[in-house]
Amino acid sequence: MIKLGTSGFSYDDWIGPVYPKALARWGWLGYYAARFATVELNVTYYRVPTQKVISGWVERTPDDFSFSVKAHRSLTHEREDMDFKGFREALNPLIQSGKLACVLAQFPHSFHPSPENRSYLERLREDTLDIPVVIEFRDSGWVSEETFSQLKSMSLGFCCVDEPQLKGLMPPVSVATGPVAYVRFHGRNSEHWWKNEHAWERYDYTYQVPELEPWVPRINALDAASPLTLVYANNHYKGQSVDTIRKLETLLAG
Repeated sequence: MIKLGTSGFSYDDWIGPVYPKALARWGWLGYYAARFATVELNVTYYRVPTQKVISGWVERTPDDFSFSVKAHRSLTHEREDMDFKGFREALNPLIQSGKLACVLAQFPHSFHPSPENRSYLERLREDTLDIPVVIEFRDSGWVSEETFSQLKSMSLGFCCVDEPQLKGLMPPVSVATGPVAYVRFHGRNSEHWWKNEHAWERYDYTYQVPELEPWVPRINALDAASPLTLVYANNHYKGQSVDTIRKLETLLAG
């Protein structure tokens, strides 16, 4: 099963390009969920929502809709006073409704493939055994058979990415290591990847069809290797991610 969606849905700059101007903010998720099968939530990286808020997400989406949620920064970037179990408990409404596709643990570029960090992945898996977890590395040093073997042994997914091919960044490797295969399209804005005044500038990029075409056989191969394949576009500025997913849907449909 392949599900496609965008990274986030709540952006003011989507008013007009994606959402009708007359649509109230509370109606954005329902409008989105009527057009896509899944969404990746980045808000959980900055703060852990209350169960009341999460229950609202569940209520405003169809039964077969699914959410991927990014792990809180205390679990991936700070890595001090980690409360794995508390984060997992906050997700209970999603888990109980069957709408939690997975947790995305996105580590910073400074998270290198050291013995200490490999051990940290084991600890993360031990405390999240009952939910699917996907790991996104930012340091290309992690691309190795040792890494893929470790992830497979722990049933952790590997996040495949499309991003600028700058030194040290991840190459467009497509590997399935867990029950959930995962792909993120970050855009290829090399000019503003490291140097930007606003965070959105990094993801200001419109994919052209020839840039997406090589991913079609990769995504199909991931689909053959895993029960669930999730594909998200993160080039969200002014709804460019919606355009990316629509192009991918057309390409995957043959």
